[in-house]
Amino acid sequence: MLSRLARLSRPRALTLAALPVAALLGTVAFAPLPFSLAQPGSTADVLGSDKGTPVITVTGAPTRKTKGELRMVTILATGPKVDVRLGDVVDAWLRGDRAVMPHDSVYPKGKSDAEVEKKNLKDMADSQVDAVDAALGHLDLDPAKVKVELHLADIGGPSAGLLFALGIIDKLDGDGAGGDLTGGRSIAGTGTIAPDGKVGAVGGVSLKTQAAARDGATVFLVPKDECAQAEAERPKGLRIVPVSDLDGAVKALRALETGGKVPSC
Repeated sequence: MLSRLARLSRPRALTLAALPVAALLGTVAFAPLPFSLAQPGSTADVLGSDKGTPVITVTGAPTRKTKGELRMVTILATGPKVDVRLGDVVDAWLRGDRAVMPHDSVYPKGKSDAEVEKKNLKDMADSQVDAVDAALGHLDLDPAKVKVELHLADIGGPSAGLLFALGIIDKLDGDGAGGDLTGGRSIAGTGTIAPDGKVGAVGGVSLKTQAAARDGATVFLVPKDECAQAEAERPKGLRIVPVSDLDGAVKALRALETGGKVPSC
């Protein structure tokens, strides 16, 4: 008889036990989570202008008129004060144009919004200096004689370094024979640049490929270490080209124009 009574009371016990669990899940669903959401951001042609000012200005050496595009690419993250909830995270996981990142990886703990912005802008300024050094070194030009100014407002971080360097080379030398380094194409890409021309990883490349394709690019240059990530969400019609250094990036773009061997993932 006891066994029968225990069996009869079990569904009620399970129902009562489920009530706290349901309440907990309901709380989690509406509670802010320690994440930020990212999506494809804007792109900018470094061979063009930004708010009426050329992105690249060279003095001390002749420049050439370019035809193609070299587009640096960004990602856009939710603001530091924006609450991200469970529904937002699930939605991002189900979509191909969103990414979920730890909040502290975007906005480090203990740093104010102003400090984070200041660091991002400093990283951008440092990447521009390194891009000039790398490009002039590639072309064997004397930085004491050739001056390069870079202007791109309201964008932070170091990930445009590779595209800045390529833009300077295209303005000064093109493909080495008077033609466009881009071959008239819309080329996009991302990657940090060191003064010696080494290209470094940046993160968020799967979102950046989508921004590039959205804005008309047909080729995307990516740091070699992030090739697989770029291929994972590669938009149709976008060719991924891995690069390890500035010389390799220039050679890959020239090979695209001449029909030579182009690196792939």
